[in-house]
Amino acid sequence: MVVDISIEDAAFKNYAVCTAILVMKVLLMAPLTSRIRLTRKIFSSPEDTKFFGNNADNKTEDQDIERIRRAHLNDLENIPAFIFIGGLYLLSSPETAVATWLMRVYTGSRILHTLVYAVYPIPQPARAISWGIGFGITFYMAGKVAFHFI
Repeated sequence: MVVDISIEDAAFKNYAVCTAILVMKVLLMAPLTSRIRLTRKIFSSPEDTKFFGNNADNKTEDQDIERIRRAHLNDLENIPAFIFIGGLYLLSSPETAVATWLMRVYTGSRILHTLVYAVYPIPQPARAISWGIGFGITFYMAGKVAFHFI
């Protein structure tokens, strides 16, 4: 079996852009956490408290900080799997339009997940829906890869 894919392929270009956006999204979660920590002077370690400012209450946890951290952890649990399977999915010769939309919708769902979970919390089922869309796309792509290469 010969797989003909190049960096000029529209689906690959879309994959590259979506992957770059997702990587930047994951990376930006740390500064978001830090910004809230610095604003509220709530640090996770004594040396940070000493360096950045006095924490009169000696608080080390905050509900909003923990929410952002959980969203970041959720990204770290889901986005690498998508990036990996997305690359393999391209090797299964999918239709360009289908591959493009799957990757764009996944990327949008992960951004939406962060917005409704960590930035502007919205009651359930907003977070579950945004997570489920991304999970479903990743699972679908994994299934297509598995069946293609059997």
